[in-house]
Amino acid sequence: MPRQPMTCQFDLFSAPQRGKTAGTPQWPELPEETRQALTVLIVRLFVDHAKCGHACQQKEAGHDA
Repeated sequence: MPRQPMTCQFDLFSAPQRGKTAGTPQWPELPEETRQALTVLIVRLFVDHAKCGHACQQKEAGHDA
């Protein structure tokens, strides 16, 4: 029988259940260097998303003319 790939997706929106997130570290438990790197990546994600939204609005406005 072939092995099925196992994937794990974190549920970010529900309350943590005992034992369910045992391997997931909390933010303060992460090393300072890791927190800084993640903060930079999250900010970049937000900025890129905002730029895309702005570019999409400009593109749509051009189609109206």
